[in-house]
Amino acid sequence: MPRVISIHSYRGGTGKSNFTANIAAAIALQGHRVAVVDTDVPSPGIHNIFGLEPDMTTHTLNSYLWGECPIEAAAYDIGESLGVSAQGGQLFLVPASIKTDDIARILRDSYDVRLLNDGFRKLVKALELDYLFIDTHPGLSKQAFLTIAISHHLLLILRPDKQDYQGTAVTMDVARQLNVRNVLLVINKALSTMNLDLLRKKVEETYETPVAGVFPLSEDIAALASEGVFCVNYPDHAIAQEFKAVAHRIME
Repeated sequence: MPRVISIHSYRGGTGKSNFTANIAAAIALQGHRVAVVDTDVPSPGIHNIFGLEPDMTTHTLNSYLWGECPIEAAAYDIGESLGVSAQGGQLFLVPASIKTDDIARILRDSYDVRLLNDGFRKLVKALELDYLFIDTHPGLSKQAFLTIAISHHLLLILRPDKQDYQGTAVTMDVARQLNVRNVLLVINKALSTMNLDLLRKKVEETYETPVAGVFPLSEDIAALASEGVFCVNYPDHAIAQEFKAVAHRIME
């Protein structure tokens, strides 16, 4: 049965898109059919990590939301360039438009969020997906509520920061009200001076929710500057191994 996984955070800057790209790629490299939808339409960016330039796209998620094409027409096969196809998997990306006029239109007119639910179902069927990842817009909105509600798994990204702690608590309350059963936390950008095991234990006890992974603040990831998928470029790196561990947690 296909699985829908939402990657969310209460605030921006948590590394949500980078995390989504790495987990999706790690699962696709295991031979699965995977797609990522960038629903962060006000500030899209995951296409950069996957190396899909805007001039390479004819349709986007915006095109589907405005009734200009079926959602599968906005899905681009990015697996070959990442070595996924060689492992028997496939990886697709449905990007959001980065055109200024399109972003302004979304902000001005919004869109019918119910189309997202229909689009996700159609995409899973059309591409025969095993996993669908939804890279969400930070914060709580109608779109966030919808994607959280329909997900089989919800991964919440937080930094060891007071604002993130409080925002994650609010998001956890919403997820429980929506009866989301499979919620995992991911701690990102932890300082090297922190005891990561104690940090994991503290967060798990505070939210009564498992922590799937703890990622230190990394200059190596920062040096990549969103121009590539870290676990593909540096598969033997310790952080790449942590991405793979989270991916296996999802596949279980």
